Amino acid sequence: MGQIKIYGVKERLNPIKETLSNVIHSCMVEALQFPSDKKFHRFFPMDKEDFHFASGRTEAYTVIEVSMFEGRTVEAKKQLLKLLFERINNELGISPQDVEVTIFETPKHNWGIRGLPGDELALNYKVNV
Repeated sequence: MGQIKIYGVKERLNPIKETLSNVIHSCMVEALQFPSDKKFHRFFPMDKEDFHFASGRTEAYTVIEVSMFEGRTVEAKKQLLKLLFERINNELGISPQDVEVTIFETPKHNWGIRGLPGDELALNYKVNV
């Protein structure tokens, strides 16, 4: 299971939402073997005055938070990061300098999905990749 939150300046983020969502999902599928039909993305377009960031970043600055079940290897998570930086740069022209990604992992039992604790769900994909 994975939930993705994407934050950015609304004038920059709104026009690219669909493409960015597809790029992120392709990375999740490739690096973490997510099923192609499991896509849960939330966009948070922000007013410039509400989105402060360090110097050296541009208005393309984008923050991606990935919440998922624990269990993926360090290598799989590093592969996800590598793919995200590469594909966002190549497909959207956003420099890796303007992208930050945080991965939050929690035990399955900390998730409630479809009326059940996550550790009681029958998944049709592997988490330990």
